[in-house]
Amino acid sequence: MESNLLEDLFTAYFDARKNKRNTMNALKFELNYESNLFRLYKDIVSKRYEISGSICFINFSPVQREIFAADFRDRIVHHLVFNYINPIFEKIFMNDSYSCRKNRGTHYGIKRIRKFISQCSANYSKDCYIMKLDIEGYFMNMDRELLYGKVIDGLKNNKEKIGCDFELLTFLLQKIIFNDPTTNCNVKGKKSDWLGLPESKSLFCADEGRGFPIGNLTSQLFGNIYLNSLDHYIKQELKIKYFGRYVDDFILIHTDKNYLLECRQKISEYLSKSLYLKLHPRKFYLQHFMKGVQFLGVYLKPFRVYIGIRTKTNFYKNLKYWHNLIECSKRMLPDGGTLLLRAQVNSSLGLMAHFNTFNLRRKFMDILKNSAFSPSFIINERCSKVMLQKLSYF
Repeated sequence: MESNLLEDLFTAYFDARKNKRNTMNALKFELNYESNLFRLYKDIVSKRYEISGSICFINFSPVQREIFAADFRDRIVHHLVFNYINPIFEKIFMNDSYSCRKNRGTHYGIKRIRKFISQCSANYSKDCYIMKLDIEGYFMNMDRELLYGKVIDGLKNNKEKIGCDFELLTFLLQKIIFNDPTTNCNVKGKKSDWLGLPESKSLFCADEGRGFPIGNLTSQLFGNIYLNSLDHYIKQELKIKYFGRYVDDFILIHTDKNYLLECRQKISEYLSKSLYLKLHPRKFYLQHFMKGVQFLGVYLKPFRVYIGIRTKTNFYKNLKYWHNLIECSKRMLPDGGTLLLRAQVNSSLGLMAHFNTFNLRRKFMDILKNSAFSPSFIINERCSKVMLQKLSYF
């Protein structure tokens, strides 16, 4: 079993470095990655593993968020734990939660909600209503003890399916779940960066025993586990056939507007009593399907889908940011910056390419062609993907 753990650590390492290979922490670890992994392996087996300090900063794109970036060594452990427990919980999750799930991501969620609206309205011929709800300060208000119980309960019945020693896995889960990153972090940026951030969105303001850092792979999985009981409550107890959720943002579709209002009250009570959470008082939407609904970066209307204003605005801001960075510094970007820019551009283009947005994509690519970093990229004919030039100054 211990030899499997070492092999699994190497797998977790390669998973963790896929999108972090050009960060300083990842590069430092990679210099002697074999000896570093052996050391990490020994720390886990002997139960001497401790979580390192993280870097805390405010990210303003797409919205203002507080981020705690884990040390690369800890990211490897996150991937290790994720690889062990995610296959088990995937069989427990309902089909229509769309966050951090293989083959059930953003585009899948958009297709499902479109299908649900069409089915509930008999192909847009009968009345139906769309209710959209949001949980206030979700990640900052998750109860760690409650989550730990949910995780252990889900694993106890599937011990034979876990590819590692259950006691060691429990040890790692305790370290991750009960870690308070605010007690050991290096704050980057200015104090003014936190201005305007609601207390419900900061771990520094969270109640004791509450909250998880946004951005960690395990936090995303824990978010699905924590709300899984709510998903089943809505589907089975409230009998809502057409329902979908992305993290703390969820949609219910029904022919009876008044019943949806009743469901809102019952969901609020369930969240308060069972999960110690509450609905966001202002983020509430209930309209006839003809009015459409905004979800997962797009605006869904009968027979058509529009790219959301925020998606377009953030895409433009990203291009402008990188252009200004080069213009102001009078130098080209390092390799890491080029790869990050390519990932950001292709992420936006990938979403847009699923819909009738060729003219919009071409408009953005014209901006890219006229930017300071255009010599480093090749744009395909459909304006759906950018690639790096083989010969580049970046």
